[in-house]
Amino acid sequence: MDDSIIYPSCFDANAGFFEAVMTNEDAIISDSLNHASIIDGVRLSKCKRMRFNHMDMADLEKQLQDASDARLKVIVTDGVFSMDGDVAPLAEIVNLAKRYDAFTFVDECHATGVFGKNGKGTPEYFGLEGEIDVITSTLGKALGGGTGGYTVGNASVIEVLRNKGRPYLFSNSIAPSVAGASNEVFDMLAESTELLDSLRANTARFRKGMKAAGFNVMGHDDCPICPVFIGDAAKGAQMSEELMKKNIYVISFSFPVVPKEKARIRC
Repeated sequence: MDDSIIYPSCFDANAGFFEAVMTNEDAIISDSLNHASIIDGVRLSKCKRMRFNHMDMADLEKQLQDASDARLKVIVTDGVFSMDGDVAPLAEIVNLAKRYDAFTFVDECHATGVFGKNGKGTPEYFGLEGEIDVITSTLGKALGGGTGGYTVGNASVIEVLRNKGRPYLFSNSIAPSVAGASNEVFDMLAESTELLDSLRANTARFRKGMKAAGFNVMGHDDCPICPVFIGDAAKGAQMSEELMKKNIYVISFSFPVVPKEKARIRC
């Protein structure tokens, strides 16, 4: 990418992007299950706000057609969806963006350091490096920093964010120790695929074993976020407590975090 900008968190990166870069002449077309930080960022903007059904490319195309009069159109999606273990169909999204003269914005928080041969996320996984216009991600989660986020993209877009992005203007930057640790973990990913190879093997083993045991494991087969569908919220909470007694720390998610009767334990 041309340039980057660092934030205290990726929540800040997502919340500050749309208001700074886009105007009331523009349209945001967002996946219906995108992360709350994207939703908050979209709400702060004065753009035309549109949603397409989760990973539904026919509905996305319809929304793009409805936004044909917009000055700028942006398709916004998580790369990996944290509650469902889904992986966005980036190849189809990029093709639609090119066809309808839109640009692409992908939140890679749950893919950075995890997806792709070298941990460069869903664009690397799909062979689309250089094809995504704007990427936001975290220095926490798989990278281990616990804090910090960033936006990368076209140099002129990043310059706008430096001058107009509220979370950048009115927040402190990341601690030097986090910057140092993040540089180190990027070096680790560049030098060896050992950690990623182990993760992929463990993901495949867990998903295969859980399905063989009769559980409904949600999401993409290659996704290391493995939500085990329970349905009933009370049963999910009880299972989580029982697993904790066996020193297995997994959280049960239920309404309002996920729809009613769709509780799941996220492994």
